[in-house]
Amino acid sequence: MAEDAYSQSGVNIEAGNEVVRQIKDIVKATHTPNVLAGIGSFGALYDISDIAKSYKNPVLVQSVDGVGTKLMVAKMANDYSRVGADIVNHSANDIVCMGAKGITFLDYVAHEKLDTNIMAEIMRGMAQACLGGGISLIGGETAEMPGTYLAGEHDIAGAITGVVEKDKIITGEKVAVGDVVIGLSSSGLHTNGYSLARKAFFDIGKYAVTDIPEGLDAPIGESLLRVHLNYAPAVLRVLDAGVQVNAIAHLTGGGFIENIPRVIPKNVNVQIKKGTWPILPIFMVISKLANVSESDQYRAFNMGIGMVLIVPQTEKARVMEMLANEKEFKPYEIGEIVAGVGKTVLI
Repeated sequence: MAEDAYSQSGVNIEAGNEVVRQIKDIVKATHTPNVLAGIGSFGALYDISDIAKSYKNPVLVQSVDGVGTKLMVAKMANDYSRVGADIVNHSANDIVCMGAKGITFLDYVAHEKLDTNIMAEIMRGMAQACLGGGISLIGGETAEMPGTYLAGEHDIAGAITGVVEKDKIITGEKVAVGDVVIGLSSSGLHTNGYSLARKAFFDIGKYAVTDIPEGLDAPIGESLLRVHLNYAPAVLRVLDAGVQVNAIAHLTGGGFIENIPRVIPKNVNVQIKKGTWPILPIFMVISKLANVSESDQYRAFNMGIGMVLIVPQTEKARVMEMLANEKEFKPYEIGEIVAGVGKTVLI
């Protein structure tokens, strides 16, 4: 009766065990010989001895984040195939802003009621993203919490650990007047601005996820669920080539207005030149539906640029050439550093 009572309370232990069985091989494919114990144990074990030997002064860089309300769109579209990749890519982008390469990823996926198919779909996306980024998915937590989450709801979060040589940490302190701002194009909203996007499309526009409003080239669900790009592998190639990069900003919640000032000194401004890159149509459709002002557009969304690199003028041509043939994104010269007070200025 005790086991039945637990099931009757809304928690299905066997479903959790089934998920572990389904995803164990998927997760194991991301492991390097450094992983000594991963999924299924009480804690993950990762041997850092070879990393310690290959760096003079290795520094661990860590970050934790979630997918946010993009999950609500995944639920509406009944498509969870990409949200797992979103959190891995988002996290890898965060730590590469300091010059770090991701080595391990821990996930946390919570449900009102565990659906083994949905969970396996999420984990496959995570594993594929980890493989693409050379990151070991070493474990995490699957939680079933009826009462905490509403019926059919899910939550996804993750913690990444990376490593960088101490004297190669990118702090932004070297940013100087005359530096060039290079923007890397995005695939869409990535993982920010979804509360506003959902309000625009579903509350104001009264659209369904399968509708294609004027201005979009795909259904709303498909447009909103496009995977958050991972810029880290390409950026790390630039850094490994010895290119001087003075600052890197990942354009997440806060867009241009809030994110770039996080990585520049207080005696300069970043001057962004509108029209120097193609703004994705989805941002204009959302802004028109919800009557979003231009300043709010650049604060809520990435507007088609997912990451910016700030480099000396002498490094501009080299960076543009190194990134010119990337398949998933294009580089654009979108601005410069001028004297100021540590803020973003749109011109």
